[in-house]
Amino acid sequence: MGAAKGVTNMALAHEIMVNQAFQVKPVELPEGSLERKVKEIMQKAFWDCLESQLKEDPPVYGHAIKLLAEIKETLLSFLQPGQGRLHSHIEEVLDLALIHQQADKGALDMGQLSHFIIGMMSSLCAPCRDEDINKLRDITDTVLLLKEIFSVLDMMKVDMANFALSSIRPYLMQQSAEYERSKFQDFLEKQPNALDYTEKWLENSARSLRETRVTGSNNASSDPSPLSILDVHNYAYLLLLRWDHSSDPFPETVLMDQVRFQKMQQEAEQLILLSSVLLIVCTSTGEAISGLPGFKETLKNTVSAILPNVHTPSFSVQEALATIGEKLCVDLCQCLSQHGHPPLSAEQQNTLKGQISATIQMDNTVRKLIDSRVRGYLLATLESSQHKTPPPLPGGLTPISRELKELAVCFSRLVNFNKLVFSPFYQKILHKILAAEEVPSTET
Repeated sequence: MGAAKGVTNMALAHEIMVNQAFQVKPVELPEGSLERKVKEIMQKAFWDCLESQLKEDPPVYGHAIKLLAEIKETLLSFLQPGQGRLHSHIEEVLDLALIHQQADKGALDMGQLSHFIIGMMSSLCAPCRDEDINKLRDITDTVLLLKEIFSVLDMMKVDMANFALSSIRPYLMQQSAEYERSKFQDFLEKQPNALDYTEKWLENSARSLRETRVTGSNNASSDPSPLSILDVHNYAYLLLLRWDHSSDPFPETVLMDQVRFQKMQQEAEQLILLSSVLLIVCTSTGEAISGLPGFKETLKNTVSAILPNVHTPSFSVQEALATIGEKLCVDLCQCLSQHGHPPLSAEQQNTLKGQISATIQMDNTVRKLIDSRVRGYLLATLESSQHKTPPPLPGGLTPISRELKELAVCFSRLVNFNKLVFSPFYQKILHKILAAEEVPSTET
């Protein structure tokens, strides 16, 4: 339980750090769930009980005073250290001892107290809650008013929590790497096998990179250059963009970012498919459309509009590519005719449709070429990040240059922060993996 708590805190700090849009949100129980039904029943019973107490003659204020105490505590929790005058004012008006005396004598004015509470909430709430506060002023029923006051106070608590997050984020950024590393070390001491999948991931990276260099070596008789820690480490992150999330456990040190890496993987695969189709079209039509201003962008938008949900389970890539082929043939023939060129023949259209449909195959020549260039660019981005100079864009990727550069920036930023946090653990594992080879340099 102690280890789980530490990991939870580490995950929360990490999310605040890497997700600039992170906000605390109120818990919404699923519609029709047992927990929600029980909650609704208990709340209804409570408010019914309060209503019956206030309707007695004389009224019974036991439950109502407990609610006033909770409201007072919540209002005080919203105050900053320098707001001593407001603190004294709340203590004075919501003096529980005095309220008890007034209730015993039948002199308690719930309307006056409610008016004060709403006014105080108005002065302490965020501007986005002004409308909710104004609606409270129109409620005359005491029970309903107290119920809605608590509802708005709950929203104000969330607002205050998000304000606190925005305030501490700059300070957290300065300490987050050290904090995450410390929490993970604590977890590792309680769970000694907490790096098993990370070791397997880095071992696969070294083996895959070594095989890639052997395959790509022009001189089969010469041994490829020894692997460096930095090369293996960077290549390991590239493997995360080819991950089989349905069967392979994700490495522990990047587990908190699995959703982000999976999203980047999907974006990369979609860009590869998009660029492959555009390259086939441009190659098939030659100079006829290459000089037409804006037409490539039109083709790109057409293909992108048909591939937005390519990774959803119900999406059929084969049907989408067939639709793209049909649509592009129509658009190309219209464009060629408008600019004085002969339209594509039936044979040319069938060939183009077949080439586009063939990109569904992972071993398709065009797709393999684009895949290699996209992933090579992402890897080059990691390698050049220390020098602050972006790598040149490979040929054939100009139509997706903006999207690819945005992806590379996000990928590099996430990777560099992960290195910053877990570098001591990575160094130890990588030294062990490459111990049999001469390591030319270490990663700092």
